[in-house]
Amino acid sequence: METVNFFISLVIILLSAKLMGELFAWMKLPSVLGEVVAGIVVGPSLLGWVHIDSVLLALAEIGILLLLVEVGLETDIVQLIKVGPRSFLVAVTGIIAPALLAYGVSSWIFGLPFIVTMFICGTLVATSIGISLRVLREIGRHETAVARTVLGAAVLDDIAGVLILAVLFDFALNQEINVGHTTAVFGYIVAFLLIAPVMAKLLVPTMTRLNNISRTEGMVPTLAVALMLAFAVVAHTLGAPAILGAFAAGIALSRHFFLPVGPMQTKHESFAEKVEHQLQPITNLFVPVFFFVVGASINLRVIDFSSAGFWWMTGLFTFVAVLGKMVSGIWAEGGFQEKLFCGMAMVPRGEVGLIFAEVGKKNGVLDEAQYAVAVFVVVLTTFIAPVILRGMAKNK
Repeated sequence: METVNFFISLVIILLSAKLMGELFAWMKLPSVLGEVVAGIVVGPSLLGWVHIDSVLLALAEIGILLLLVEVGLETDIVQLIKVGPRSFLVAVTGIIAPALLAYGVSSWIFGLPFIVTMFICGTLVATSIGISLRVLREIGRHETAVARTVLGAAVLDDIAGVLILAVLFDFALNQEINVGHTTAVFGYIVAFLLIAPVMAKLLVPTMTRLNNISRTEGMVPTLAVALMLAFAVVAHTLGAPAILGAFAAGIALSRHFFLPVGPMQTKHESFAEKVEHQLQPITNLFVPVFFFVVGASINLRVIDFSSAGFWWMTGLFTFVAVLGKMVSGIWAEGGFQEKLFCGMAMVPRGEVGLIFAEVGKKNGVLDEAQYAVAVFVVVLTTFIAPVILRGMAKNK
């Protein structure tokens, strides 16, 4: 019976996400918002037809991993390195500005305890790389300098998010910060990002030969997905976000990344093209599941919408959440419009913000009211940014 229930849930997820995505696309809105809305409508917030369990979370994780592989395949690592300093400044500003603003609002206006303030700050410094990149792709801005800056900054944000969450988790449990543990995690992440693409690229000739001698269908996507999952496991084991492993695998398989020594001078462009082409149907199937789960992870029933205090707190935190990320766009290349666009692309919190809020709630740091505010701020930033980005793209 459990298997049948899972199949029913999966049917509902696939159809509702696709139909709602189509509806939003027809309304000239980002389809990713439709997929998130499908999760809100079908999930515990409204109809309650689907409840997220470990299996659905695993399917959603595959979706975000495939999305990051796709991003890596299209990433020109040389261009990404060129915007590295800008991405670093955008990421740092996008962490410090909302954190300081949220700290001021939380401590000075609402008088919340220090640990509660820290978890709220952690929720507001996050950026959802999945939502930002999906929207940039849908509006045709994913290959611009601003998009590369956002990509680099979002990756750095994910790294920072892991470190911040590790620090807050230690503090919540032990009332102290384990500097040694945090430093070790950071070192592992940096080493992985430097070594992983090179190691993966060394495997590409072998993968190419296996594909050439294969007498069965599906060798290319099998090898690509296996590499993606293996690197995700390694990244997770080292304390890094699993999506960084998928991103590194995508970069290594990209036609834009090669090692200029010996036999590696060959770029294996035909193999890279096959990977891109044959992974696309799998990506199109799993990625909407991820965004559905983001929506279904939001339970609007925990929110007391009749409370004036809820709206006052939510309004202030949403304001600082948007303003703090918008400020980070000052480092983007180009004029005022490009800087504004970059800052807005950093606004969505999505699943990353929900993780912070959930950890805070499970460890007894955030009460129901504070958790509800954090969740609704995540919802608002997730919906505001894509709509504004599409409008800005049209007016450009």
